[in-house]
Amino acid sequence: MAPTRHTIVALVEDKPGVLNRVASLFRRRGFNIESIAVGHSELPQLSRMTIVVDGTVTSVEQVRKQLEKVVEMVKVSDITPDDIVARELALVKIKTTSATRGDIIEIVDIFRANIVDVALDSVTVEVTGDEEKVDSLINLLRNFGIKEIARTGRVAMTRGGTAPLAGE
Repeated sequence: MAPTRHTIVALVEDKPGVLNRVASLFRRRGFNIESIAVGHSELPQLSRMTIVVDGTVTSVEQVRKQLEKVVEMVKVSDITPDDIVARELALVKIKTTSATRGDIIEIVDIFRANIVDVALDSVTVEVTGDEEKVDSLINLLRNFGIKEIARTGRVAMTRGGTAPLAGE
């Protein structure tokens, strides 16, 4: 079986060291984490993790089962086969001059991104969307010279009424 990109979501207790234990589990199993995003969930004292890894269905399922054994893990699910909504946020700082600023603004508008900071020699753009949209904008902006990029990595949830981490 060929490796594919998997999106794993987990609900974990807000305690020190949880992220380290989760990352170490993937490291021990030889997985490279493509992205990991962690933030507060709708439940108090619980955070939601979205982890993106490449692997076969079998190997990712083994890691998912191992994750369930982490003490602070409340629930974990591989939502790869589900119909999901996935987004990423990126901040991109681009070199600019008065001559190139207009071109950058046009490109940013086409992508429905936002300029969040302007300086004499740079602009900072905020873009939200799927990874392909973010990658496409970054590739176009490379021609102007990118000074800095910060990306969140994928955050995802299933579409509609299903909620694999809820106590349905």
